[in-house]
Amino acid sequence: MTTKERIIDESLTLFSEKGFSGVSVKKIAEAVGIKDSSLYKHFSSKQEIFDTILEEMTRRMDELTEVLHIADATKEDAAPYFANLTIEQLVELSKKVFLFYLKDEFAARFRRMLTIEQYHDSEISTLYKKIFTRDSIEYQTLLFSQLIQGGVFGKEDPELMAMNFYALIFLLITRYDNETEKEEEALEILEKHVREFSRIYKK
Repeated sequence: MTTKERIIDESLTLFSEKGFSGVSVKKIAEAVGIKDSSLYKHFSSKQEIFDTILEEMTRRMDELTEVLHIADATKEDAAPYFANLTIEQLVELSKKVFLFYLKDEFAARFRRMLTIEQYHDSEISTLYKKIFTRDSIEYQTLLFSQLIQGGVFGKEDPELMAMNFYALIFLLITRYDNETEKEEEALEILEKHVREFSRIYKK
């Protein structure tokens, strides 16, 4: 790991524990084991460190959607793809996304950082709501629209479907945060949720 990567890693850990505003550049430098002046050779400010963390998180989220093929939901002709999506596949897809936000070392710390800092910084509060509420609902609304067009679900309101689907997932992430040893328990509840959701909306 390079010095720049260590600065990002230690900063994210500190931000996830004390919030962005609760950590000084001096504390970051101490955690990395370098002097303040050395840190400034890599980043001009604490804000630049935060911006770099945000860029990395965005890259990881985009990579997740590509790996799981759920980026296809953004394509206009995606309905045929989703027509072949089974409930079993939807269960597995949901589990992988859930575990990413719950257990991925970078993603989990990022989420905690925004959760803490949203009460101290209005811009970060807006960012938190954008990533973990608005963007998630908008994306899932698009996903369910494609599932409806693909004939997997009946013709319901896709936005309400997205809210119903995401609410329990968001609750589970909050409930089992810092309790990853209870992963199987969380996944069992999640699977029941997805199957019940499918039973209600399946065409």
